[in-house]
Amino acid sequence: MKGLYNTTLECEVTRNMDKSTTYLSQTHYAEEILCTYNFWNATPRLTLMQPNTRLNKGDCDKHPALDLHRRYRDIVSSLGYLVKMTRPDLAWAHPELSMYVQFLGKNHMFVAEHGLSYLRGTWNQTIRYSRDSHENLDVLWGWVDVDWAGDTGTRRSHMGHILMMNGGPISWKSRRQDNVSLSTFKAEFVAAVQTGQEAIYLRETLPDFRYSQTKATLLYEDNFACIAMSENPARRKFSRHIDIKQYFVRELVLAGVLKLVSLRTHKIMPDALTKNLLSPASVRHR
Repeated sequence: MKGLYNTTLECEVTRNMDKSTTYLSQTHYAEEILCTYNFWNATPRLTLMQPNTRLNKGDCDKHPALDLHRRYRDIVSSLGYLVKMTRPDLAWAHPELSMYVQFLGKNHMFVAEHGLSYLRGTWNQTIRYSRDSHENLDVLWGWVDVDWAGDTGTRRSHMGHILMMNGGPISWKSRRQDNVSLSTFKAEFVAAVQTGQEAIYLRETLPDFRYSQTKATLLYEDNFACIAMSENPARRKFSRHIDIKQYFVRELVLAGVLKLVSLRTHKIMPDALTKNLLSPASVRHR
């Protein structure tokens, strides 16, 4: 078997030339994090947070202990580096924890350490890319999803997307939207626009790596109204920022750059990037 192994920026890259597979992981870095915070011997958890957990400002301590503050900030920073490199399954918890790095309470630390317990059970997870097991070889596609008005403090929606190629994710994001959306459709449409912008960036970048995209990027979505409005030129009255986004997506669809496709909610993988799921769904999506 011919293989290659390399480590760069705490990321391990393993290639099997015979099977045309590539693996990305950060097992050594994850182990280092767990040992640093004394969680290597912790009981593994199946979810990032306990069911129905939602952080809020009411749990904040305006004058947290210095050692608690430093430990919390370091944990969030360490998890963030995993999210950026190889761990989209941690993407939901990281922005939630990041909102409280200045003012936190004991409950926030409990949630952060629960995330470390989850990492203990998944420290050796890898991303796998393969060239021989997929019909649409070298074709970009993805999912997008929104938890409408999911933030109980601001009633802003939380969006998540994952863009895939050759069996593995190459781009992912989990973030709270900038504005309050008055309907699920509007929240989904804003998320589709942001994902479409990322798809355009990747479609323009991939040719430099000899992965030119000649087909439309399929974007799986569970909102029928969002899909219909991306294709139907019927005029509707929206606020200006929604109206502009509507035409932006429609132009991408007409140009054959993007195509929104309907898919049942339980099959939308970024659902795990928009909310705190129960263990069966969390494990399935991971």
